[in-house]
Amino acid sequence: MVSRELRKIALERIERLMDFAKKHALERPEIARQAVLLAMRIAQKARLRIPRRYRLMYCRKCGTPIWSPNTFTIRIRSRRSTHITIRCNNCGYIKRMLVKKKDRSRK
Repeated sequence: MVSRELRKIALERIERLMDFAKKHALERPEIARQAVLLAMRIAQKARLRIPRRYRLMYCRKCGTPIWSPNTFTIRIRSRRSTHITIRCNNCGYIKRMLVKKKDRSRK
């Protein structure tokens, strides 16, 4: 079992790596990608999930950050239920996120 201190250290390192990747994604996209892959490996070794705010910012398959130019295609789809489709241009992975509609019932 992984100790609480180790998880705390791993989470801090993941946050630092993701912030580094966000800062350097425009000038040096390959270094940003390597930082994301390293953060994914740290999370795997520490057996914890990457926080949601960071999980939405990279491709799950190849680790490419969303902030890099021309790496993702974003579309809004209304088939079935309304959702956002994010497609990675490097590996072709498709991420779908459900869009919740506002409740229009009167009170």
